[in-house]
Amino acid sequence: MKNIQLAHDDYQAKLQKYPLCFLAHNIEVPMNVGSLFRIADALGVEHIYLTGASALPPNRKIKQTSRSTEKYVPHSYCESPVEVVGQLKSRGYKIVSLEITSTSTDIRNFVVSGDEKICLILGSENHGVSDELLALSDHTVHIPMQGHNSSMNIATACGIAVFEMIKAYLPVDASD
Repeated sequence: MKNIQLAHDDYQAKLQKYPLCFLAHNIEVPMNVGSLFRIADALGVEHIYLTGASALPPNRKIKQTSRSTEKYVPHSYCESPVEVVGQLKSRGYKIVSLEITSTSTDIRNFVVSGDEKICLILGSENHGVSDELLALSDHTVHIPMQGHNSSMNIATACGIAVFEMIKAYLPVDASD
C-alpha cells in the first residue's frame, strides 16, 4: 500500500473522550489557550477549566489557533482555581500539576490507571503553577529537559503530558 497523506475529508473522527480535564490558570496569551483547545480536541480531553486571568472565548486569536475547536471542547470559566480544584476533588479527580519542582516525577514514570479521573493543572506562561495550586495537588509531574532552558511553551508541554497520560486509557493495540 502506498503511503500518502490523507486529506481532512478522508479522516474519520473517533470522538473519544477520556476522564481527563485541564485547569488552565492565568494563561493570558490567546494563542496558547487556542492551542490547549486544539490539543484537548485531538487527544480526547473532556473539559477545560479556565481560571484567573486566562484568555477566554470568544476571541479571534483563540478561534484562529484552535481551528474552531473551542466550539466542540466543553469549557467553563471560574475566577478561583481553588474552587475548581475543590469541586473536582469532591468528584473523585486526582489533581496533577505540570511543573518542575523539588519533588516532581518524570512524566514518563507517572502511572495512571485506566479508571482514574485526572485534572492536569497548567500554570501561567511566566510563573508556572502557583505554590497554592502545587499544595493542593496530589502529584506534580515534569517533562525532563535536555537543553539549557528549564521550560517550554505551555501548549507544547501540555501536549506531551496528555499524550503520556492517555496511554493508560488506550487499548493495548492502539495501532490506529
